Amino acid sequence: MQLTGPWYMRLHWQVFIAMLLGIAAGLLGGEAIVPSVAWLGTLFVRLLKMVIVPLVAFSIISGVASVGAGASLGRLFGKTLGYYVLSSLLAIIVGLLLVNLIRPGDGANLVDAEAAVLPELETPGGPTDLLMRMVPVNVIDAAARPDMLAVIFFCILFGIAIASLPKDPRETMTNFFSAGFEAMMKLTSGVIRFAPIGVFGLITKVVGLTGFASFKALGLYMLTIAAGLSIHMFLTLPLLLVFLGRINPRVHFRNMIEPIALAFSTSSSGATLPVTLRTLEKEVGVSNRVTSFVIPMGATVNMDGTALYECAGVLFIAQVLGIDLTLAQQAIVVLTALLASIGAAAVPSAGLVIIFLVLDAVNLRGPEVEAIVGTMLAIDRPLDMFRTAVNVFSDSCGAAIIARSEGEEGVDIA
Repeated sequence: MQLTGPWYMRLHWQVFIAMLLGIAAGLLGGEAIVPSVAWLGTLFVRLLKMVIVPLVAFSIISGVASVGAGASLGRLFGKTLGYYVLSSLLAIIVGLLLVNLIRPGDGANLVDAEAAVLPELETPGGPTDLLMRMVPVNVIDAAARPDMLAVIFFCILFGIAIASLPKDPRETMTNFFSAGFEAMMKLTSGVIRFAPIGVFGLITKVVGLTGFASFKALGLYMLTIAAGLSIHMFLTLPLLLVFLGRINPRVHFRNMIEPIALAFSTSSSGATLPVTLRTLEKEVGVSNRVTSFVIPMGATVNMDGTALYECAGVLFIAQVLGIDLTLAQQAIVVLTALLASIGAAAVPSAGLVIIFLVLDAVNLRGPEVEAIVGTMLAIDRPLDMFRTAVNVFSDSCGAAIIARSEGEEGVDIA
């Protein structure tokens, strides 16, 4: 869709300007300025999180109810899962190749790098544990925490139940949830108006607290990860758009610039979810029946940037320790990174904590490994921002591709 109005009135330009102002304020003010402006970013993220659960619930239930409980839902699920696996696997392969070619861990000096304390994060112990987490004992409790995987699972089942009702109650329930979804989209649009102010607070806090000093020791590692994320975002995903969806990547990227910018600012695909849903429907032109199914699930399980990062990070740690992983061990890293990325929470720096699952799969453990991961965390925020943007862009590409495959003609019209 065409963007209209003066350039300075467009949200993505306001967000980019807010980023630049935040960088300048953080560099000039340092830690002293953080208490004065950080609350703006915190408030904005809280507003976004406020609408996530009701927006996802109304979106999924109305979408699944309109799709139906038969072959249509199964076809949509199969396409969605197939895209998730393909895009994540391609991202992992890109990371694997770059780390083997550049070898940023060889001779890396991590003595002078500042380490950080690892956050605690509950991780799935395996496929069975992940399956158990999907089924909520108390859906109200799952929504309050929020455990989005459990909420999504319940909403899909509830939507299927509505689709199975007789005509009159089915139409009543479908109309109710469709109206609720429209109301939540209206509320989300109101929250998004405060995005530039929130982004200014978030970026000022990041730059004011971290600066750039701790990046020096891990410079080549950061460049390797950034190169891998760039290749996946600007080459691999556009190729999928072209060959699987017959979509112009430039048009799609232009339409998705707002959620990409917000994903970069917040480092949370979960917090960006309301903006992603709104943009896909209003700008990209994907129907609710597709976005309601693909995007909430994608924000929870489709983590291309995280999968690439976990794979590359494990190989980097092995190189720092002077350990050459065999081809078979690297294949285990690829498989484990693919599975572990599904369990990664949609919160900042979750990928770096999930990396321990992949390290354990190739028997890399101990205090030295923990020290290196702690050092990596000290410079993780800019990489986390970038990989979150990749995650969100991949979700949007999947929604557009699947919508085209379902016969929707108004997707990404120039």
